[in-house]
This record gives sequence, C-alpha cells and structure tokens, in this order.
Amino acid sequence: MPDSRYSDLERPPLSEAALNRALVRPGSVWTGVTVVERTGSTNADLAALAREGAQEGAVLVAEEQLAGRGRLGRVWTAPPRSGLMVSVLLRPRPPVETQGWLPLLFGVAAATAVRRLAEVDVRLKWPNDLLIGERKLAGVLAERVEDAVVIGMGLNVSLRADELPVETATSLAVQEGACLDRDPLLRAVLREVESHYRDWSEAAGDADRCGLRAAYQASSATIGRDVRVELPGGRFLSGRAGGIDHAGHLQVTAEGRRYTLSAGDVVHVRPGG
Repeated sequence: MPDSRYSDLERPPLSEAALNRALVRPGSVWTGVTVVERTGSTNADLAALAREGAQEGAVLVAEEQLAGRGRLGRVWTAPPRSGLMVSVLLRPRPPVETQGWLPLLFGVAAATAVRRLAEVDVRLKWPNDLLIGERKLAGVLAERVEDAVVIGMGLNVSLRADELPVETATSLAVQEGACLDRDPLLRAVLREVESHYRDWSEAAGDADRCGLRAAYQASSATIGRDVRVELPGGRFLSGRAGGIDHAGHLQVTAEGRRYTLSAGDVVHVRPGG
C-alpha cells in the first residue's frame, strides 16, 4: 500500500533525518528537529516539553496542525503539508526585559529568508505578521514558559486561493514565489533565526547594538502608516505609526500625543479609509 504521506505529489513530506543532518551540528543553537504527521499545536507541545526540562534548540514541525493559534486566540489552519507549522524552544540568557524582542527577531529572520528564496517582497506588520502587500503570509506567536520562550510560526506555502482561511491571507503559491519547497524554506528560516539569536544574545539583548531594531524597522510595513490599534479591554487607538522603541514597542501619534504600545492588534488604514 503506498505511503499516504505521498498522496499529494505537489506537497511532499518533510524529512526529519535530512533536516537534522542539515541543521544540528556541534555549536549550533538547534539541538534536534522533530517532524510529526499532525498535532493540535506545535507551540503547546513544545511548551509541555519545556516544562519537563527540554534543552534549548528543540524544533518541532507538524505536517498538519489541528488547533494552531494565532494572535488573540484566533485559529490558524491549513491543509496537510501546505505550509510550514514550526515551533522552536529557546532558553535566552539576556535579561527578561529584553526578551520581548524574540518574536520580532523571529519575524525579521523569517521575512529575510523567505524574501531571499521566494523572491517576494515580504514585510512585517507590527509586531510579527509577515505580509505581502496587505495580505498575511505568516503569523508568529511567542509564549513564555517558566525560563524558556517558545516561538511558533505558521507560513502559507502551497495553499491555493480557494484554500486560504480568510480573504486577507495569501501564500507563496498565490504570489507565484520562486521557491515553494518547504525543506529549503525551513532550513533558511532556522539558519536566519540562529544568526540573529546569536547576535542578540552576544549583545545581551541590546537590539540596537546587534542591529535588530534597524533590521526590523527596515522591513516594517507599519512604520509611517495610519493605523487603528485594538487595545486590550476593547479600546481602540487611531493614529500614525512612528518607530519601534528600544523595547520593541510601537509608537503611535494620535491627536498630538505619542503613545507607546506593548500589545495590540494593528489594522493598516488605507488612505481615505
């Protein structure tokens, strides 16, 4: 009986062995890559392992995620093997107050890798959605687990237009990206994350000293835009997005006052909208 994982030849499975050979080596941040056929949430699974003392550098990839979560608890789903559903476990050494940069760091790294391989103009919507134009290509979600941080990403790769979960989403296939092969995409993303994470760690979490803040702002689709931000508690703030401060927070000017936001759901307002 044929392996059901190969039933869709346009969406081949990932090879756990090949990924480990490529990414796990002496001195690497990555200590092991596990690929599972399906799970509820890679973030939840890695969080459980973190509580059990799993070492830094564990990577978990799911071919299908049944209960993936986006920001604000939104569900993130996709057909099997149509995207990259990956989470990583980090045990950062820099001070806790600097660690809000980690999901932004992951976003910068992923955008850089995808931009290079797929040859599409990927930008970042604060804090860490990956956009092509105004459509969402990927989402990044981080959570603290004791002294660890688990960061997950769902990246739409081969989804067709009729498979996208919402009208505001897109995929590398829809955008006619130059690379739709998930294996090199995942390798490139993890290598970029490792490079940025190493620089950030060596700079003791100083996002200016390691160049992370400059890299984030250079990739930002939010800075300079009129935005409407949904704040915790159901409040809204409308204004012009300025820069990202030293802590990774978004600065918004509204009615002559500057606000610094550590959390919120940003909507880019179209001119005249």
